[in-house]
Amino acid sequence: MKYTKYILPIVLFCFALSCRQEGPQFDRPNAPYKLPTLNEEGELNMVVEIPAGTNKKYEYDTDASRFIQDTLADGSERVIQFLPYPGNYGFIPSTMMDKDRGGDGDPLDILVISEAAARGSQISVAPIGALLIRDRGELDTKIIAVPADSSLRTLPATTYIEFLVEHNSAHRIIEEWFLSYKGSGTTELIRWEDENYAWAEIEKWRIK
Repeated sequence: MKYTKYILPIVLFCFALSCRQEGPQFDRPNAPYKLPTLNEEGELNMVVEIPAGTNKKYEYDTDASRFIQDTLADGSERVIQFLPYPGNYGFIPSTMMDKDRGGDGDPLDILVISEAAARGSQISVAPIGALLIRDRGELDTKIIAVPADSSLRTLPATTYIEFLVEHNSAHRIIEEWFLSYKGSGTTELIRWEDENYAWAEIEKWRIK
């Protein structure tokens, strides 16, 4: 019984930690999608769906107003059968890739190279490039970025040239990851583009 006084603090700590890992939820449908694309300083916003270093595929569900794990056709939970996500993966709010203009009907995807952030976190980022792949015959663009706050960067690159030349190993790892995470032959490389193309792509799909 001498340890009884420690039980409540431990329980509260574990509860707080689990909340932090899950990140914020939202009290109305589409709330994360309708966050501003840019913050007050003009920096790009992104919302984390899948924290770096994890394998479970989560997406924001507008009906439930929360992030839920994606499921396969047989109803089983979708888990990436490969190395964990090499960055925080999510979407750019207030963007939508219209199917009428060749998009997939979803917000623009983004991978932020940084330490893991809680699911639902909103991060200010700086695009350093765009990876264009073909996924089951459809064009799929992934914006690649680093935190806007330089103190949070694990990769000191702010342009595509720096990323390609000075951090080529990371460049190749990210490329190979996206070409392999769905299984051999499912996705194929189209090309890489620089940060200017990334910004143009964001503006193209931004909801006005």
